[in-house]
Amino acid sequence: MALRTRLWRRYLVANWRDIRVLLGQFQVPLILFAASVLLGGMLFDLLYTHAALREMTYVEAVYAIFSMIFFGASVPFPERWYLQAFFFVMPIIGLGLIAQGVINFGVMLFNKSAREDEWQVAIASTYKEHIIIAGIGRLGYRIVQELLASGEEVVGIEIDPQGEFVQRVMALKAPVIFGDATHSDVLRQAGVERASSLITCSQNDLTNLEIALVARELRPDIHIVLRMFDHDMGQKMAHGFNIKTAFSTSALAAPAFARAAMRADIIHAFYVGDHLLNVSELQINKGSSLIGREVCDLESELDFSIILHARNGQVDMHPAPHTVLEPGDQLCVFASLEVLNQLRRLNHPGAT
Repeated sequence: MALRTRLWRRYLVANWRDIRVLLGQFQVPLILFAASVLLGGMLFDLLYTHAALREMTYVEAVYAIFSMIFFGASVPFPERWYLQAFFFVMPIIGLGLIAQGVINFGVMLFNKSAREDEWQVAIASTYKEHIIIAGIGRLGYRIVQELLASGEEVVGIEIDPQGEFVQRVMALKAPVIFGDATHSDVLRQAGVERASSLITCSQNDLTNLEIALVARELRPDIHIVLRMFDHDMGQKMAHGFNIKTAFSTSALAAPAFARAAMRADIIHAFYVGDHLLNVSELQINKGSSLIGREVCDLESELDFSIILHARNGQVDMHPAPHTVLEPGDQLCVFASLEVLNQLRRLNHPGAT
């Protein structure tokens, strides 16, 4: 219920800000239209009363002028020529102004798809403490999915409105700003002054670096995650520009290739500094050298961590130190490749 209320509030605020933008774009024809009705009503009231046809209030005169514009006069057609002129001139003036701005204003106000760019900016303007993803490619899309699944709010930036993943991100109810993220005005539209973090996901190291530096000029304390293809350059940028996290794309991909080539059942791998760490699943085989070993002794001997123990459908996320391993036990371990190889040898005696 709270989430629905927040979404409705955001939608209403976005619409109000969108109306303000439209009013700025169409202020001249709208002001001229209002002036023609109000001033025309004042003049018509004076002339109509002067002609002694009947007493007329100013409100009636304004309504009469408004009706004339749409060829539906609310007062009888007068005999005097200067009053007759209103019946012919006002529709021409009014319809001209309506065609110029009022109709377009109404169409753009209610048809959001006709001005998708501006509507996305209006939605993004309601976000605060969100995460900006600069570059909605395959990687950017996956990051958006992960962040939304974790309950974070996301605003994307993409230079190509026809990008393969743009509509997919928008379908997840995350706004996407179209433009070059190296430009400060585009970052402002994404709310960089209000954001908590910025992730650069373009496929060009220099572009990612430029985005990060421009963002730092606008928001010096923003947390930046920098995507770099050159690992050494990424490390230098992290230290030289005080960017807290810099990931090398090759370093991120390496664990995936490594675990694909290994026989160990590695479900996740990542680098901490220069050390490749892995999360792996292991089932204790019959005849395994691990049978009868206590968790604490095994962890101390091989220098790794057992982060899950399952037996007969019972799962323990923090197994007791003196838990004795039995055949069929399932383990989830956190270890280096070297330790995983040792565990594999112990679990498969006689295996090469």
